[in-house]
Amino acid sequence: MKNSSSLTSLISSTEPMLAVFSDHNSVACMLDVEAALARAEAGSQVIPAQALAAIEAACEVELIDLASLAHAAASAGNLAIPLVKLLTANVAKADPEAAKYVHWGATSQDVMDTALVLQLRQALDLIDADLLQLNAALAALAERHQHTVMVGRTWMQHALPVTFGMKAAGWLDGMLRHRKRLFDVRQQVLVVQCGGAAGTLASLADKAAGVAAALAEELELGLPAMPWHGQRDRVAEVAAVMGLLVGSLGKMARDISLLSQTDVAEVAEPEQAGRGGSSAMPHKRNPVACAVALAAAVRVPGLVSTMLSGMVQENERALGGWQAEWDTLPDIMRLAAGSLAQMKQVAAGLTVDAARMRRNLDATHGQIMAEAVSLALGRSIGRMAAHQLVEIACRQASSQQKHLREVLAQDAVVAAHLSGAELDKLFDPALYTGQAAAFVDQVLAAWNDQK
Repeated sequence: MKNSSSLTSLISSTEPMLAVFSDHNSVACMLDVEAALARAEAGSQVIPAQALAAIEAACEVELIDLASLAHAAASAGNLAIPLVKLLTANVAKADPEAAKYVHWGATSQDVMDTALVLQLRQALDLIDADLLQLNAALAALAERHQHTVMVGRTWMQHALPVTFGMKAAGWLDGMLRHRKRLFDVRQQVLVVQCGGAAGTLASLADKAAGVAAALAEELELGLPAMPWHGQRDRVAEVAAVMGLLVGSLGKMARDISLLSQTDVAEVAEPEQAGRGGSSAMPHKRNPVACAVALAAAVRVPGLVSTMLSGMVQENERALGGWQAEWDTLPDIMRLAAGSLAQMKQVAAGLTVDAARMRRNLDATHGQIMAEAVSLALGRSIGRMAAHQLVEIACRQASSQQKHLREVLAQDAVVAAHLSGAELDKLFDPALYTGQAAAFVDQVLAAWNDQK
């Protein structure tokens, strides 16, 4: 289990999430499982009650030499084997008799999987809290800019007028689904792992069911129908949900970074001293938060693929597939947390230049309204004939560097069917945003229901 701290860790993640998957917390969670197991077994009269105090007292991470543990794990093949040895030795110092009952009836994977679940509970709490804040910020943007008209772009080209509120509502709509997915995945993954060497709990004989239930209760986790040593859909689902979240955050980051380009300049990340600068160019204001989210969106899909590939495991215990999860899932959680934290800050402090958005609507000299004119004219002369007429007029407007309205006003067919006042109305982008405002209302209603 690698150390999660490096010089670049805080670029791609957050301090709270790094702490969740730190070496210290990983071992602490494993010791929490060992202590809970001892309590469950003492309560079920599997181990002597008098052994409990010494085992619990030794389950303190400060008593473990993490560097020695890491070196021992390299030979043992996992962390639990040397950790149990160290724990047993520490218990023996205080009570040699109690040391006999450390890790009684359990297997390494029971401890490591359950400890991972404890970490995932902490991690998902962090993700949900940040996602709630992001959604609140996106809802505020959507409401504030419900009628802020801007260029809608398809294939990276000007398409039709939309509103920035609709764009923000689109981001929010996806995030609302992710919160639902987070809730659902918690119900699946927050369960204890208690199966013994081959998943039968034969080591605990007729006390097996009671111990498993007591262990789940001690750790405030669910009790699954059976152990899941070789069935990795639970942790793979966490990875997949994080992959979806990171993808949506990447979509948001891509939109914002494109709108932040100097030539577009419709939005900008929050301004802060020392943020987004260049070592060479003093004028730069780079979208650094978007870069974090986009980098995560590049890295996480491959990591999710590793988790999915690792599901194909051998019989009752895996050779390689389980081990592939150990660093992969923490990396996914770290990257998801970093992406989410950055985009939360962006949403809360995003600069939106509504005037620039309006100016950009005129960049094609009225051609963004070509569909509106074509459909209005099509009611009289047919859709295809109108489409061809307006298409020719667009080419003429471009070649002559004229506004499309000016070209159309000089066309006899157009003049026969559309008055000047009607043309003026057709060239008002604010009147051609369709259901944009209604879509915003619907997403905000869903947000209000969810929160």
